[in-house]
Amino acid sequence: MICDDSQTVRGILAGLLSADPEIEVVSRVGDGQQALDALAEARPDVVLLDLEMPVLDGLAALPRLLRADPRLAVIVASAVTQRGAAEAMSALRAGASDYIPKPGAGRGGASDPVFRAELLEKVKGWARMRRRTAALAAAPVTPVSAVAVVSPNAGPATPVMSNTTADEPVPSDTRVLRSATTMPPPRPTGPPPSVFKAAPPVKRVLARVPAPGVASASELPPPALSRAGKASGAPSLLAIGSSTGGPQALAAFLRSLNGAPVVPIVIVQHMPAGFTAMLADHLDRLGSLRVAEARDGEVLQNGRAYVAPGDKHLLIERGTGGLTARLRDDPPENFCRPAVDPMLRSAQRACDGRVLAVILTGMGQDGLEGCRSLVAAGGIVLAQDEASSVVWGMPGAVARAGLAREILPPERLGPRVSAMLSGVGTEAGRMAS
Repeated sequence: MICDDSQTVRGILAGLLSADPEIEVVSRVGDGQQALDALAEARPDVVLLDLEMPVLDGLAALPRLLRADPRLAVIVASAVTQRGAAEAMSALRAGASDYIPKPGAGRGGASDPVFRAELLEKVKGWARMRRRTAALAAAPVTPVSAVAVVSPNAGPATPVMSNTTADEPVPSDTRVLRSATTMPPPRPTGPPPSVFKAAPPVKRVLARVPAPGVASASELPPPALSRAGKASGAPSLLAIGSSTGGPQALAAFLRSLNGAPVVPIVIVQHMPAGFTAMLADHLDRLGSLRVAEARDGEVLQNGRAYVAPGDKHLLIERGTGGLTARLRDDPPENFCRPAVDPMLRSAQRACDGRVLAVILTGMGQDGLEGCRSLVAAGGIVLAQDEASSVVWGMPGAVARAGLAREILPPERLGPRVSAMLSGVGTEAGRMAS
């Protein structure tokens, strides 16, 4: 469903979405009240919701839409301004699933291929998430999950599947790959995904998309082992990369950490300038640890998180005062600035490979090469599973390359990271085998 007070915008968005055979636009409306009135008959999976509309604006309509359909995925559209970014973050706190910045003339408007790709990926991804959530709600609870246990001395043989409960401790001399299909589904912690907003205001959009199959543990390569003799010692930095669906995944991950980590945290989330400061404020309000947008030359403090500013690459250097943030205007990588790959490369150099990296939901494969180099230097990589990812592009690329030590939903990645950083669990604080 597309909900926007501009008829022109509704038409443009409907055209972009309808061109994809997997998407059906079931309704186009001009304000929040019309969206509420049409919801029961249209039964959309996803609503693209403009925030500034007459009669009933997006922020006022959002909680009513979610009360009417708690699993509805709402993607809010906002202007690429400080006010627009603040409103988008407010919508996320109110239960919106995601946001999409309206394309300006400088970006080519609605014809911008990057905007089109982001729009389609978010609509289809959140539609899949809604359907998975509905299917899980109707399925019986499975108390046992399969865990692929790989011994460090076992070589490249196919992992043996063993019946181990998800929270059961694993011997400290093993490497673990948990399959997305065999892990118990994540329990939703908030309202379902919602509508997103595109270029000019758009009216409600609904996408119905079949949920694809999820790769099993046997279809993924065994996790890569750190190179012996390199990066000995505990991790000195936690590095996180995310894109589509990232704000919600980041919130779930940070909330699940067992206290503030004993190392600095750096975050690269694909977002335009202006939005990253609001994202940092949004994550900081969770209360689990202090989060701020990174500043050039700032010395990174243990237990604090630093978000890469939009349109700037975040690099890590080691100075006399410790690890330091550097912001650069170097060309985009993987069509992104900030990008995950340059952050990981710099972190590897600054920390001599002693980096724990987490790759969360996102389209494309930004972070793949950085993770490859990091693992070769003795670092550790964890990835979000497919079932909980809006788009299993970035984490999927890392998993398929055999670089991910563990593959879990965000709320389970948090405890694993805390255990690794504190020297408990699978890695017992060791970076090298």
